[in-house]
Amino acid sequence: MVQDYTSDALVGTVVDNRYLIRSKLARGGMSTVYLATDRRLERDVALKVLHPHMAGDPQFLDRLGREAKAAARLSHPHVVGVLDQGEDGPLAYLVMEYIKGHTLRDVLKDKGALTPRLALALIDPVVEGLGAAHSAGLIHRDVKPENVLIADDGRIKIGDFGLARAITTTTSTGALIGTVAYLSPELVMGRQADARSDIYSLGIMLYEMMTGRQPFDGEVPIQVAYQHVNSTVGAPSELVPGLAGELDELVQWCTANDPEQRPVDGNALLAELRHIRTNLSDAELDLRPPAARPAPMAGGAAGGAAAGAAVVAGASEDAHTELLGGIQQPTEVIGRGGPHPTTVLSGTPRPGAYGPLSAPDERAFGATAEEAAGGPAAPASKRALRKLDRDEERARQRAAATPSRSLRAGNPRRRGLVWLLVLAVLALLAAGAGWFFGMGPGSPGTIPQLSNKTVAEAQQLLRTAGFQSTTRDVFDDDVSPGLVVGSEPKAGQVVRKFESVSLAVSKGPELFPLPELAGKSLDEAKTVLNGAGMALGPVTESYDDAAAAGTVLAQAPGKGTPAKHGTPVALTVSKGPQPIPVPDVRGKDQDAAVKTLEAAGLKAVVAPEPVFDRTVPKGKVAGQDPATGNLTKGGAVNLTISKGPKLVEVPNVFRKPEAEAIKALKDAGFEVKVSYAFGSSVLGLVAGQDKTGRQPEGSVVTITVT
Repeated sequence: MVQDYTSDALVGTVVDNRYLIRSKLARGGMSTVYLATDRRLERDVALKVLHPHMAGDPQFLDRLGREAKAAARLSHPHVVGVLDQGEDGPLAYLVMEYIKGHTLRDVLKDKGALTPRLALALIDPVVEGLGAAHSAGLIHRDVKPENVLIADDGRIKIGDFGLARAITTTTSTGALIGTVAYLSPELVMGRQADARSDIYSLGIMLYEMMTGRQPFDGEVPIQVAYQHVNSTVGAPSELVPGLAGELDELVQWCTANDPEQRPVDGNALLAELRHIRTNLSDAELDLRPPAARPAPMAGGAAGGAAAGAAVVAGASEDAHTELLGGIQQPTEVIGRGGPHPTTVLSGTPRPGAYGPLSAPDERAFGATAEEAAGGPAAPASKRALRKLDRDEERARQRAAATPSRSLRAGNPRRRGLVWLLVLAVLALLAAGAGWFFGMGPGSPGTIPQLSNKTVAEAQQLLRTAGFQSTTRDVFDDDVSPGLVVGSEPKAGQVVRKFESVSLAVSKGPELFPLPELAGKSLDEAKTVLNGAGMALGPVTESYDDAAAAGTVLAQAPGKGTPAKHGTPVALTVSKGPQPIPVPDVRGKDQDAAVKTLEAAGLKAVVAPEPVFDRTVPKGKVAGQDPATGNLTKGGAVNLTISKGPKLVEVPNVFRKPEAEAIKALKDAGFEVKVSYAFGSSVLGLVAGQDKTGRQPEGSVVTITVT
């Protein structure tokens, strides 16, 4: 991510008494992103501050809060984490994980078209992250290269979950939110988005990664939106000759105009993506694309002319998220495929057009051997070709089984005998078939309930029911090792007895070594546990003089311990150094004070120069800093040692008036005691004083008054 060092009034300020804004990273259509430091947890974060026109909408802020909470519950290695959300006066903000690096847009600007190997490697974690979000019920709605973050250490994450949804649900019905170059047709039409809308945007992005340009261009965003609805994305191989056909099919599967014809979600796309990567040759994966050149307008010249779109190279270079207002009247275009008009944009509300997610119906193509084994589906064209091959083979078999000529003509008696033999054979065949399908191996039987039984018990039950069986070992978290998990066909199904029944026998839970968590922060430990499929157990806190607060000190079970997924791991987390109350050593001898502080785990620092103190005897502690409160182990306490009271010259007050004498003595630092020679003052003059010369400051001087 390239930082933007343009001056900004917020740089240097603290948001919500917690987030210190250090620099401006980027500015988009909805918000400005800053690099900030979380002063409470002492870590760098990305602070997204919404623009004032959005921060001032209470409905939007309420929706944003709910969406931020939903996104914060999603913890996945390829999804940027949402850490906090709030408001500080007129500012509304989101706090997200800070990824130091750059975006996929930077890669495309730098390299242009990518090799298929690099394009598939970069988009794989993005699809995996979206698949996890789709499984959690979250839809991104703004998939684009700017939202794909690539860290300096190679981690790839997709960010900005929740923000687009919050905006789309609070803007007017006739408005769109998102980057127009990647918008799905249903979003352009104002219909409800689902996981397949993200898949469309991914397909556009993959097209751009392999060709170096976007499939649709226009001088204004509305022209690009029109093409999304009324045109189809062309094959990337039109711009990159020699590109594998599987990649063309992958892009066009993702970018089908009808959502029903796309992968159902990110997980379905991920399986096909990895299948293609595995089966392409090195030459196909490492194909060097030529310099990008203008692509023909997808959907034919008529579609481009109807939109009035002039192709402009790089028109969508800065793919900011844009808000497109709904136009006043719907624009209708007669498509080539039929007489029905297609509504492009409308200012009127439209209900959601698509029901629950469902996989495309592929029964017309038959099932391949790989699909039957549970593998990923082959592209539709290949399945259709294989079906044609099978149909031709069956036709050849039927032709081979048909006699090419009839029996030679004979006399009627011979023909009668032949027919009798034929009827007898048919009768025997019918009887045999009746026995086979009625009482023999072809008769129907019901698979018994076999779960949690031993293999011997399950096999005996199947033999009694007339079935043969085979076994296979599987991992299972709930069924004890050696017991049957289930069967195929499943219990309760009625099948012919000649079909073999496969028993799945438990090997117990699959165990995985626990990762090391000691030394990580609590947040990092939670992320590692989630990535390993483990659960967070009880968290206890303990003082530790060496580890900072929030650092994991120990875990149970320990690192490397084999455990099944979902095992809770208890953590001991540091509370930082233990606080030590500062003992009060004032008035103690210096040696005794030092020993008292050292016994408490503190360090005594004695001032080099003692001080006069009229109340503290020489050699004792006159003062300490701090005198109270808490310190951590090894903390310093400064001690000041008394050298006793200061010697001061006693003023001569003989024959001075009583009040003047008292003032002179007190000003010199002495206490004064008055004694009257005749029981009371007669003349009011000092007749004598008991101390003269140099005396300790604060001493009592007795004067006799006549």
